[in-house]
This record gives sequence, structure tokens and C-alpha cells, in this order.
Amino acid sequence: MSEQQNDEVCVNEKITAKQVRLIDANNENRGIVSLREALALAEEEGLDLIEISPQANPPVCKILDFGKYRYEQQKRKAEAKKNQKVVEIKELKLRPMIDTHDYEVKVKQAKKFLEQGNKVKFTMRFKGRELSANDMGKQVLTKLIEDLENISKVDSEMKLEGRQMTMILSPQK
Repeated sequence: MSEQQNDEVCVNEKITAKQVRLIDANNENRGIVSLREALALAEEEGLDLIEISPQANPPVCKILDFGKYRYEQQKRKAEAKKNQKVVEIKELKLRPMIDTHDYEVKVKQAKKFLEQGNKVKFTMRFKGRELSANDMGKQVLTKLIEDLENISKVDSEMKLEGRQMTMILSPQK
């Protein structure tokens, strides 16, 4: 009989309640029984008494093999983690005097990133006197919004921070 304790699960003698709502090895509800009686039934079956729902009054305990229970919990966590999609922010750097071909390449990259479900951060970098004519940078970013409007939405508007202007687009659902 295993008397290990997982981080959040009480097993066998680690259970502190006086009475528990017992579910036996066949998944049948045995009702409310004393902890001593529940432990005796688990011992008789050669299994562990595991506290499934400690918040309930009285707590719900089940007669199971603790190793098998822990394995099932890990499997559920792994499955939930596998189904999560991590959204990344991909950054594309631009210049206000960008050539048409270079611009088209950036648009193509942005479309690819957005179709993969990632956000795209556009960074317009200004050098020297270009900063005084930042309306050219705004025009390029506005054109980007127009070219990508069918597959994206603006997450954060254009904002000038020092010598660069940034904007974030996210994919449309």
C-alpha cells in the first residue's frame, strides 16, 4: 500500500476528515462512512484511499490504485497542455523609405505569420533627419493596415517611442 502524498492529493492516513463520502473501486457510491471504515475497505481491496474532492463536506474519497490515479492526472495535464496554442509576437522591422519590393516581402511575411495565428509587431525605425518627417512612416504603416485588413485587426495603434514607431496586428478569428 502506497502512502505517498502528491502536492494536492491526500492519500490513506494523510486524510484528516473524520467522515468521508466513499466511492468504491467499482465506482459505486457507498455514502458517508467513517474514515477508519473507508481505510479498512481500501486495505481489503489492496488499494489506496484517495481524497478526490477535499472541499466537499464531507470530503469525497475514492478507492483506487494511487500510482494509476497519478498517471491518469499527468495524462490529463499533458493533453490539456497539448491543446493550448501559444501566441507569439513576430517582429518585422521597416524603414520609412522602403522600396516597393521590400514592402511586398514584408507584407507576405506578415500574412504568413498572421495565418499561423501569431501577432505581428511592425517596428518603423527612423535614422537622422527622417524623424522630423515621421508622416512618411505613418503612411507606410497605414498602407500595411489596409493591405492586411482582410486577415488582421489592429491590436495596438501606431505610437512613436524615441526613434521608432511601433504597431501590433493580431489575426482575425
